[in-house]
Amino acid sequence: MELPFSQACENNKDPILEVLKAAFSDCTRVLEVGSGTGQHAVYFASQLPNIHWQASDQKEYLPGVTARIKQEGVTNQPLPVEFDVFADAPEGTFNALFTANTCHIMPKEGVERLFEHLEGDLSSVERLCIYGPFNDNGHFTSDSNRGFHQSLQSRNSDMGIRDWQWIAELANQQGFKLNKMHALPANNQLLEFQR
Repeated sequence: MELPFSQACENNKDPILEVLKAAFSDCTRVLEVGSGTGQHAVYFASQLPNIHWQASDQKEYLPGVTARIKQEGVTNQPLPVEFDVFADAPEGTFNALFTANTCHIMPKEGVERLFEHLEGDLSSVERLCIYGPFNDNGHFTSDSNRGFHQSLQSRNSDMGIRDWQWIAELANQQGFKLNKMHALPANNQLLEFQR
């Protein structure tokens, strides 16, 4: 099978990794939500060997992620598990959660549901890193993000770039505080939370 591939994942994996090295320095079990092509999952697992890195995604994306993980054979990485935010979270105890480029793809209700899991079946999570493009109080931070938002909306009106303040408020409701906003290339941010 031809593995799914995202050039954006290749472009941003090293800047994200530099943040994760510090943010997840005392973490042992990470759940990645929305693993997509699996490129981030296998790369971060290989570069963070002390972390058990559990990839997850909706059922339709699992074959590609599974094939990539099998091909790479990283020892601290099990096969991916199914996770739809509107259903139960994967079983297991995780002390960190990572997700990239999901908050603008999921409907708002999906983003809210993801955070609700953090007081339920993912209540063990203490560190949270969320990567992607974000608005600042309703304002686009770049022309490229404005164009991207319009493109998303033309595909599905439920999609769109969210305000980082809204994300921070959802996190705060679950006991997380925003440690730092990391400005990353291509007008993206990584929001780092802790509780």
